[in-house]
Amino acid sequence: MIENAIVYVVDDDAAVRESLVWLLGSVGLKTVAFGGAGEFLDAYEDAGICCLVSDVRMPGMSGLELQKALIARQIEMPIILMTAFGDVSTAVKAMKAGAVDFIEKPFSNQHMLDLINAALLADAARRQSTAAAQESAQILTRLTPQEHRVFEHVVAGKSNREIGAEMDISVKTVEVHRARVMRKLEAGSVADLVRFHLTSSSDEPISNG
Repeated sequence: MIENAIVYVVDDDAAVRESLVWLLGSVGLKTVAFGGAGEFLDAYEDAGICCLVSDVRMPGMSGLELQKALIARQIEMPIILMTAFGDVSTAVKAMKAGAVDFIEKPFSNQHMLDLINAALLADAARRQSTAAAQESAQILTRLTPQEHRVFEHVVAGKSNREIGAEMDISVKTVEVHRARVMRKLEAGSVADLVRFHLTSSSDEPISNG
């Protein structure tokens, strides 16, 4: 299990909440339990790697409605939904809305632990990817607008001559800009630039200016 991760449990059944808190605590996972979806939404603050285990059928806001509320608030976290009814249509709706898994009560402790571990690993990977994209985007700000256009053309596989023709600058000027791009982005090859481009969140259109 991932250290310092948090598992949020939302279920109106106190016995289920207590059982899950005990189970997760037995493997060293921090668990924060809530008796309802609204209570969870009011208390939630992003504290790092996490996942949510929620019952589907609850008084007031259901698990599916909680899922929609999280999406509306742009809160990203893996969600495992529980049900005692084996409702296939509900399961399909949950998965289409982004739930990472769906589990029927009663469930085996090991099955639940496996699902939670997979969810936490997924959240850790998402956060790492987001951080890398943000770092890459920040590094891209080192480039001037002209250098950024050259960068976009290079990663699109265009030659210096093609870039010069599209930007209406000389091949020599392209070479100068290209060298500056390589230096500023600390890239040793075009392959490095392509990897950098894939990592970054920049999807600005290529300018012909």
